[in-house]
Amino acid sequence: MGYWGYFVVGRSERPLAELDALAGAEGMVRRGTASGGWQLWEYPNGEGEVGNMNVLARETGAPALFGYVMDSDCVVVEAAAPRSGAWTTCLARAAMAGYLADGRDGLTVEDYFLQPGDAAVRAVAWAAEAGHEVAEEPLLEVLTADPDPDTDPLAENLFFRLLDRLGVVPL
Repeated sequence: MGYWGYFVVGRSERPLAELDALAGAEGMVRRGTASGGWQLWEYPNGEGEVGNMNVLARETGAPALFGYVMDSDCVVVEAAAPRSGAWTTCLARAAMAGYLADGRDGLTVEDYFLQPGDAAVRAVAWAAEAGHEVAEEPLLEVLTADPDPDTDPLAENLFFRLLDRLGVVPL
């Protein structure tokens, strides 16, 4: 069994876990910081909600991003920024399609998540609002990648690669 839980990325002078937007996520653990006040927190919990990224972006006045890792197979990525708004996509789309196929509603990955190209465009705007100039192509590479079962089978590593390419939390 793989990892289930959230990773939360935001920029604030205060620890993210102390903010009202994340008040319901007791037990969050700081996993890293980066220049400019960026913080990476983990909420290792497969059940419940960590909070609302729109509220976090509003409260901090900066872009925020959540990654919900599902059994280390795939990641739901939710992002928001005060000016450019919210968007949602996923990493490891083939695995996510398998999770959705188990549902009874008949919806697909395309029904729930932005296509990789559209997500890359939104990610570039998100990064710009965060003060980082990033290229679309390296983001698209991550957004279309699947974990390699032989060398790097963990979908959460795709999420960390995405953060690196967004310029907020380097690998």
